This record gives sequence, structure tokens and C-alpha cells, in this order.
Amino acid sequence: MVDISRRNALILGGVGIGAVSVGGTGFFLNQRLESPLQSGVGAGKALVLPTEVRSSSGVLTVALESSSRQVSIVGRDVRALSYNGGFPGPTLRVRAGDILNVSLHNGLTEPSNLHVHGLHVSPENNSDNMFVTIDAGNSFDYQYEIPADHPPGVYWYHPHHHGLVADQVFGGLYGAIIVEDAAEIPATRERVRVVSDITVDSSGTVAAASTMEKMSGREGELVLVNGQLTPMLSARPGERERWWVINACTSRYLRLQLDGQQLTLLGIDSGRFESARDVDEIVLAPGNRADLLVTARTGTSTLRALGYDRGSSGGMMGGSTSSSDAVALATFAVAGADTVGFSEVPDQLVPNDLRSATVTARRELVFAMGMGGGMSGSMMNATINDRTFDAARVDTGVQFGSVEEWTLTNTSTLDHPLHLHVWPMQITEQGGQPVDSLIWQDVVNIPAGSTVKVRIAFNDFSRKTVYHCHILDHEDAGMMGIIQAL
Repeated sequence: MVDISRRNALILGGVGIGAVSVGGTGFFLNQRLESPLQSGVGAGKALVLPTEVRSSSGVLTVALESSSRQVSIVGRDVRALSYNGGFPGPTLRVRAGDILNVSLHNGLTEPSNLHVHGLHVSPENNSDNMFVTIDAGNSFDYQYEIPADHPPGVYWYHPHHHGLVADQVFGGLYGAIIVEDAAEIPATRERVRVVSDITVDSSGTVAAASTMEKMSGREGELVLVNGQLTPMLSARPGERERWWVINACTSRYLRLQLDGQQLTLLGIDSGRFESARDVDEIVLAPGNRADLLVTARTGTSTLRALGYDRGSSGGMMGGSTSSSDAVALATFAVAGADTVGFSEVPDQLVPNDLRSATVTARRELVFAMGMGGGMSGSMMNATINDRTFDAARVDTGVQFGSVEEWTLTNTSTLDHPLHLHVWPMQITEQGGQPVDSLIWQDVVNIPAGSTVKVRIAFNDFSRKTVYHCHILDHEDAGMMGIIQAL
């Protein structure tokens, strides 16, 4: 098992070192003082896992309905968005080679659709097709054929109708997908942890974002785990838990720390490391996921999201530095008699290393923000290569079966996490320095004023899909492009 320094832990989260800072308050906030849920009634209860459905005989068929309904948040009734009445929606468990059938009924009053974030599946027809629109009251049947060699790990699903993504995800539409390992990794128990944030107004509805919040990327006043505020978990010393952690926040970065416990990171997103790595903290940009083993040690620990400085929008609208407050996410209490320990995690199967591959094309994507000219007359102008999203235009044409090297340049004063659908990216260089280990992610953070290089193998699937900033307000404002592999 490889020990990993704090510096490398941050790199593995796709985050530049220079952008990290701890909040100056010196204590951990669950929500801001003006929140109507400040009393915290209902906080600190036992963690509840989302409803789970598993594939059988190679098939998982599930019906999802998105709707606006009353859900319980911190012991209060809140009008939010939900899949199947859950908050989050049900966890979908499949295996490589399975077929996943999802019948989605749109019970909202506006258009929606579905994206299976991180899955390496076709972008065509009724698979992970970003150009499908499901009007209010209508339904659509998706079918995803998961390749037999698909990487195991944690993925997630959420809406992806351009212009409405941030509002629908912030409102509560998200759920986990688990692709199980072919060979079991021994653990006492497994826990899905969907981390999200939300702001609720005095009327008990999800608050709308201001222009300034959209510019910076909104961050909710409440940070929840599986829809709960600071839930409690318990274990016995020596037990090993497997945590699948999803950053389902629209803009918030999660710099996770669990003092006093042994954390072993198997991988970020769909990228399994060559060997499991002991870490002190993990940084997840919006959309990132962590596959984590926690070996319990006696004592009570707090899972915290430390402060993370993701830049400033001050150059555009006079705003101050945009930085997450530090928050306590959950309490982990370990007591009782010691249990029999687990052996070290064996080395993992990992994707190919593209650093030695023949590169057929090199291109640069420049992420920029400014004032004016945004979508629908918005004050915000969020661009990739000086262009905002146009559904009628293909921005990037690639050759099917090729390997490309992309230089991702961020000229703005805010971090931008790039998400590429269908094809994962291997990070090869950050801040001018080569990355020595194998790091594969489908969300790669580009710190403000910096450059990251990635390599991509455009294999298995062709046709059109998208790449975009996963600060979802920026995506909705136009920081998205269409890519076509032929």
C-alpha cells in the first residue's frame, strides 16, 4: 500500500495546490446564521442510506419520476425536487456487462432529461444522449449497455437539460450509480454518501440564485449527506467500511478530512489507482467521486469539508473571494471490542497509460469569464475558446479510435472543473509539472490562471456528446461545447 503526501492527495483530487486555503473562522459551520433552518432540528440522527436497486441476471430495470414535492430536511418540510420521493434518489447497482433500463417520467413543470455521469456508454439514441428533451409530463425510456470491461466504482445520475441543470440539481435531483467490482474488496459494510448543498428560504422552498451567485457558482447554506445534516455513523475498532462519496454540489468543492481514522483511497471518479493509497485528505471538485476505505480506530471523529478557495469573481462584478465555509458533514463514533483486522487491498486493474501512446492531435481549450453577451442576455459571459454553447454547432471534431492531448487553460479568476462525457481523461501535467502516476478522471479541475494537460482515447463509442464546466451555473451560462467522434 502506497503512502501519499498531502500535496499528492490534492493533485489526485484534480486540484492545484496554490488554490487551497483553510477558512479563517477557526470553527466549522453547518449553515449561515440567517438560514431559516438554523435551529438544526433533526440534525445528528443516524445516517440513512438511499433506497437501493440491484441488477439481476445482467439487467436492471427501474422507473424514475422527477417531481416537486415536500421532503424532510433537518426535520422541516421543504418543497424540493426529488426522484421517486427520495432525497437523494435511489442507488442503482450494476455490474460490467449489464444492461441498465431507466424509464424516466418528467413530473416537473419544465423540460428535463437524464445524464449517467461518468459511465463509459454510448452517447447516441436512447443511451447517454444529451440532446434528448423530455417535456413536462412526458416520459422517455433510456437503455445503457455497460461494456464488459467497464471500470468498477461510483458514478451518479442527474438532469442535463441546458439552461436548467443548476436549478434542477440544486433542487435535489441526483442519485448514485455503483458499478460493482468483479472480485470483491472485503469490507465490514458499504455506505453511499451523496454530499449536496441547498438553500431554503423562509417559505420552505429552495431559494433562487442571485446574479452574483450564478457568476461565482452558487453554494447552499446547508451541506447535507444523503439529505441529512451532520448524520451519525458508528463502528467497532478494526472494522473496515467502504465509502462511496459523491460531490453532487452545484459549485462547492469538498476538501474532506476525517481526523483519527485510517483513510485508504482506491480511486477518484472511474480511475482506480495501481495500488490503494493512504491519504489524510481528499479534494473533490463538483462532480468528482471518491472510492474510499475507512479502517475504524477507537474514538469519535468528525468528517469535515475544510475551507477551499476556488478563486474570485471580483474582476467581473466587484465580488469578494469565493470560498466555501468549512463544515462538519458527519460524526463517526468508534467504540467497543476490537474486531479482526483486514488484509491490505490487493493491487488493482487500471486503464492503459496513454503517456506512451501515439498522439494524433493536440488542441487547446481556453476557459474564460467576463461581463455581457451570455446566454439569453445574461450579464455573465462564460466561454470555451471564446464561444458560448450552441446546440446547432459542433465545436470539436475528433477521429474515432484516436488519442488526443488537450491543453486546458483557465484565464479566469475562478477554478473551472472540466467534465467530458463518455471518455475519461488521463491527467499528464499540472501547472507545468508532469504527473508521474496514473490518474484517470472524468472531472478535471483547472485552477484559476493555470494550465492542465490531459490525454483522451476516443474509443468504443462515436457520435456527439458534450464537455463543460461542472460548476453548473457556468455550464448553464454557456461554458459547454459539443464534441463529435467520427
